[in-house]
Amino acid sequence: MRFVTWNVNGLRAALGKGFVDFCNDTAADVYCVQETKMQEGQAEVDLPEYSQFWNSAEKKGYSGTAVFSKPSPVAVSCDIDAIGHDSEGRSITVDYGDFYLVNEYTPNSQDGLRRLDYRMEWEDARRAYLQKLDEKKPVILCGDLNVAHNEIDLKNPKSNHKNAGFSDEERAKFSELLDAGFVDGFRYLYPDKEGAYTWWSYRFNARANNAGWRIDYWLVSERIKDKIKDIVIFSEVFGSDHCPVLIDIEV
Repeated sequence: MRFVTWNVNGLRAALGKGFVDFCNDTAADVYCVQETKMQEGQAEVDLPEYSQFWNSAEKKGYSGTAVFSKPSPVAVSCDIDAIGHDSEGRSITVDYGDFYLVNEYTPNSQDGLRRLDYRMEWEDARRAYLQKLDEKKPVILCGDLNVAHNEIDLKNPKSNHKNAGFSDEERAKFSELLDAGFVDGFRYLYPDKEGAYTWWSYRFNARANNAGWRIDYWLVSERIKDKIKDIVIFSEVFGSDHCPVLIDIEV
C-alpha cells in the first residue's frame, strides 16, 4: 500500500496551491494530513474516491488532523485515549484490520520551550497508547512529530540545540519511542543520508538553501520494518512550509 503524510499548514490554503492535483498525481491509498486549521465542511476536498475522517481542534483555525482513505477501514477513532489530550485534534487512528494507522500532529514546545512540560506529558501518553495498539497488531505512525531526532536530521544542529524541536528532552522522548518497539522508517532505509528535510522556515531563504529539518515521519512496529519498500520525501512539492512524505509498504 501507498500512504502519504503532509503537514499542509492550513488545508484551505493548500487546496488553492495544488493539494488535490498532488493527490491525483501520486494516487496513494491514504493521505494523512496535519494542521488542517479548519472544521470539516468548511471547504470542499474534491477526492471522491476517498472517505474522509476528521479530528478538528475545538479552537477554530488551529491544529487539526484528517485522513483521506480509499480503502474502507474497520474502525476510526480520534485522540490518544488520555485525559487532557483531546481538545486540539492532534490524532486519528484508523483500523484497517491487519494493522493500525495513526496520523499525528505532535504539540510544538514553542519558543523558549514554554510548552515543553505539556509536550512531555503528550509524549508519555502517546507512547503508552501506541504500545497498547502494538500489543494487538502492527502500528504505522505518521505525521509531523515536531522533533529532529539526531544532528543529521537538521541543517544547523549546533545553533538549534535546546530550541523547540531539537531540545535534549524531545530527542530523548523520541529515543524512548523507538526503544518501545518502533522504527524510524526513513533512517532504517537511509541511515546516512544527509540533507533530507521535510520542513523549512519561511525566513532567511531557508528552503532555497535547504536549511531544513526532518520532522515529518513514518514509524512502524519493529516486526514489520522489513515490509517497507521505500520512503520518498517530496522536497520539490510546495504549498506548505512542510513537504509530503510517501511510504510504500507491504501490508
